[in-house]
Amino acid sequence: MVSRKGAGVTFWEIGCAGLAFLLAYWLTGRLCSPMSKLRLLDYPNERSLHVSPTTRTGGIAILGGLVAGVLLDNIVSQETGLPLTSPRLWIVNLAVLLGVVSFLDDRVSLPSSIRLGIHTLAALAMVWVTGLTLNAIAVPFLGTLSLGWMAVPVTILFLVWMTNLYNFMDGMDGFAGGMTVLGYGFLGYVAWRGGHHAIAVLSLLIVGATGGFLWYNLPPARIFMGDIGSVPLGFLTAALAVLGTHDGLFDIWVPLLIFSPFIADATVTLFRRLLRSEKVWQAHREHYYQRLVLAGWGHRKTVLAEYTLMLACGMSAVVYVQVSEPWRMMILLGWTAIYTVLIWGVCVVERQAKVVGAAG
Repeated sequence: MVSRKGAGVTFWEIGCAGLAFLLAYWLTGRLCSPMSKLRLLDYPNERSLHVSPTTRTGGIAILGGLVAGVLLDNIVSQETGLPLTSPRLWIVNLAVLLGVVSFLDDRVSLPSSIRLGIHTLAALAMVWVTGLTLNAIAVPFLGTLSLGWMAVPVTILFLVWMTNLYNFMDGMDGFAGGMTVLGYGFLGYVAWRGGHHAIAVLSLLIVGATGGFLWYNLPPARIFMGDIGSVPLGFLTAALAVLGTHDGLFDIWVPLLIFSPFIADATVTLFRRLLRSEKVWQAHREHYYQRLVLAGWGHRKTVLAEYTLMLACGMSAVVYVQVSEPWRMMILLGWTAIYTVLIWGVCVVERQAKVVGAAG
């Protein structure tokens, strides 16, 4: 289990998060400028929700703020500092590497097979270097399910899926950025309460860096984070989930609950498209949040609804950590029922929109 020793977040670490916010805010403003040499435009097409060309390199600001915060944290830390083999540093380094590859992808459009291969190599590298794996899954009332030899492939699959999932869900003004701030806010709080200093501080730095970007990304967005932001954030989410589970901070259900608005939407949409034999790697507008926007809710109303859902999921995850098994089972079953109703609700909204459109 995790020790509480050194778990408190210091004044300097809060300052590092403030620096990450300010640097990301400043960099995002520069990237929005037509004069920026790093500016790449996302042109609307039949699969887009935006209607005018928009800069899509905001992830540079997020990574820039995060890296600056991590470096300053290591410099001003009152403790001895983390060794170079620290899982936290490896996780951040691999996330930055994925960001660099994603930037190249945005410029030259790498084949999907190469992108997936690089994501898989990053996952392999994390497991091999840090030794972090999902060794078991705790199921309320049923006990702990040991994964045995499947621990490594399951961990790699989880890392790759979450890396791509975040990318799938970055398709609406303020959505991925806002969900990152909320999600990592809850993850950092759980880590702080549980005494896991590394996850608490890294989550705080991610909140700061993404918050600086989000200022420009709220509807109507002036900039998107693009693959250079969404891919590393997805990897970081999965990596910290594995780290927290491995260290006994929480069951895997806690980060899954926190980020379930992303996970449920992307996973159900993927399986729906697989059942229809569609090319799942191609861009589309079939995610539930996209369907709500297209049904007339618009960006602002939809993103506020998603924020509300994320807040509810985050609070339930905080409760999950502190309650007994019967309540944990009720929470998991309750959210399964809620998401079933929400999926049905999106279909109802679409049908109502079609009726109104036909009548008009």
